[in-house]
Amino acid sequence: MLRTHTCGELRKEHAGKEVTLCGWVEAHRVQGKLSFIMIRDRYGVTQVFVNPKLTAEFNNISKESVISITGEVKERPENQIKADMVTGEIELSAKEIKILNKSEEIPLDPETSSEETRLKYRYLDLRSERMQKNLLLRHKVVEIINSFLSNEKFIGIETPLLAKSTPEGARDYLVPSRKFPGKFFALPQSPQLFKQLLMVAGYDKYYQIARCLRDEDLRSDRQPEFTQLDIEMSFVEEEDIYSLSETLMKKVFKEALDIDLKVPFPRMTYKEAMEKHKSDKPNLSKSKDDFQFLWVHEFPMLEFSEEEGRHVAVHHPFTAPREEDLSLIEKDPTNVRSHGYDLVLNGFEIAGGSIRNHNSEIQQRIFKALNIEEKEAKEKFGFLINALKQGAPPHGGIAFGLDRLIAVMAKEDSIRDVIPFPKNKDAKDLMLDSPSEVSEEQLKELKLK
Repeated sequence: MLRTHTCGELRKEHAGKEVTLCGWVEAHRVQGKLSFIMIRDRYGVTQVFVNPKLTAEFNNISKESVISITGEVKERPENQIKADMVTGEIELSAKEIKILNKSEEIPLDPETSSEETRLKYRYLDLRSERMQKNLLLRHKVVEIINSFLSNEKFIGIETPLLAKSTPEGARDYLVPSRKFPGKFFALPQSPQLFKQLLMVAGYDKYYQIARCLRDEDLRSDRQPEFTQLDIEMSFVEEEDIYSLSETLMKKVFKEALDIDLKVPFPRMTYKEAMEKHKSDKPNLSKSKDDFQFLWVHEFPMLEFSEEEGRHVAVHHPFTAPREEDLSLIEKDPTNVRSHGYDLVLNGFEIAGGSIRNHNSEIQQRIFKALNIEEKEAKEKFGFLINALKQGAPPHGGIAFGLDRLIAVMAKEDSIRDVIPFPKNKDAKDLMLDSPSEVSEEQLKELKLK
């Protein structure tokens, strides 16, 4: 290793020891023949005292250069301790300085630069304390989730990214097949069908930290590629999903933020939410520091789309209708209530799920209500229809928008600030300058030209 310690590790008990730190020049202050360097890595910052000889040699060291400093740890006098620094009890007296990589002038200030500039130079923006704090929180939350679900006997299973476009997939990203000209894969907007098939296969507790893609117009809480915590269980009812989700969120908030959530979370039907709050995502919070969860349930199964001239699924077409409303599927579809539910946090939908159709006949009735004819249903969903006829257990699940959850926990207005390399509001990657054109040869090979 090029270093013996990190820049946030040294304390007064290390006084007298010779150590080597590696990191970036946070600041360089020259005072006559002496100077001070603040060296930084993701663990913290350490102040370095530089003697006259080394000051003369490294007088013009540039900010954000990568350096190695070897020296002796010195305990600060009582009146010079910096309480706002974790290493504030000590400083390093430099004996040797090496420039590992000199930095040009940085074209970004994380505090004042525009978001467009921050995204263009994202690798520099990620050095900021704010972004490092957000990504460490994200890592911690994922770590807690994995531990919790593993202890609950869930199996982590990866599902395919190259999937099939469906009648409901108007916003699919399509991937042309080189082997089968004129045919396309679709990138999944969720692992929905795969996780249901896993229930049919007998994997009664599944989860996945899944990458999902949707080609839609962006808002502060949307991205074309996003991450969700996907959960599915067999032999469950709505209450089981609520209980698991509440226990998980309580654990996440306690271990990541040291916040005690009160459970069970309050509940409100979709009808109540719309009547009282004119929204299916009511914000019960008083401030960003006040984390208020709410279950919204009994969503309509279907709604009529004037644009498409047909009924469309409010959640998705695989949601189970409530048993007492089965007779309305054909004669009054807009009044069919579903076993669909959302989990709302401070006015944001952070999770959504449902009890699924495990009955093939009911599933086909829903397809018909969506104006998906039998032939098209067999072509697009034949594998699912067959699976539901071949021993499908009652099952249900929920998917958490991980980016959105972390953004609320971090008190960020945009999920872009909790994603390492996000797209901008126009779905462009400003750092990679993507999407971009490809060569004529590539297009010809894919039979697209």
